[in-house]
Amino acid sequence: MSPVIALSSASVYPESTAHAFGYAASLGYDAVEVMVGIDALSQQTSALKQLSEHHELPICAIHAPCLLWTQRVWGAEPWGKLERSAELAAAVGADVVVVHPPFRWQKEYAAGFVDGIAALESSTGIAFAVENMYPWRAASRSMEMYLPSWDPSEHPYANTTIDLSHAAIAQTDVIEMAERLGDRLRHVHLTDGSGSAKDEHLVPGRGVMGADTFLAHLADRGFEGHIVLEINTRKCSTRSEREADLRESLTFTRTHFAVHTP
Repeated sequence: MSPVIALSSASVYPESTAHAFGYAASLGYDAVEVMVGIDALSQQTSALKQLSEHHELPICAIHAPCLLWTQRVWGAEPWGKLERSAELAAAVGADVVVVHPPFRWQKEYAAGFVDGIAALESSTGIAFAVENMYPWRAASRSMEMYLPSWDPSEHPYANTTIDLSHAAIAQTDVIEMAERLGDRLRHVHLTDGSGSAKDEHLVPGRGVMGADTFLAHLADRGFEGHIVLEINTRKCSTRSEREADLRESLTFTRTHFAVHTP
């Protein structure tokens, strides 16, 4: 069974969620991951179902609004936001909610995060795939900004996400992280990074993370989860440039997700 290769709606920002479905359908992606954000469409069950049906593309995952710039989407109470994310996922047919670990200032939320995620999975039947983050770096200093940790392999989450851009900032070997996670790796944000302190979300293959080798590793171990292209196209000055980056990302993934035989 081959994994679903999906497009994150975040990859077309500042264009809308509706545009993400259009790009995904025209370029041949298998599905869409919806980033719940300030785009009103991303928060509306009926609109998302209409987009999915119109373009004949399933929604494989919902990314909960837990970024800094989505902190006020669906209110400020974090567990309520995750519950709404699960409700949206169930309504549109997605089986995964992607979630970041809490920020260090969300101490009460962080204290119960590991057990709370397990409880949500049990009560909703939705997989909450906790994503790897990174220490915040400036000059020669770094600061831990996520609790209980930026690395999901350090905790007993049943489902996890690896993001290659985040791993680039943390200067983490993604194959080693995947090995630590084993079958708990459910979801991948395929992208790239240069190893700088910036969250770059480069087109895979344009950074230093060995995205091609990582894909081959996933294929060899029989990965059957979601591979979601989550790239930054904000610097594209035209739609044709954005489309070219999205096409290159999909071609890269299909090319390198292949079992290497002796």
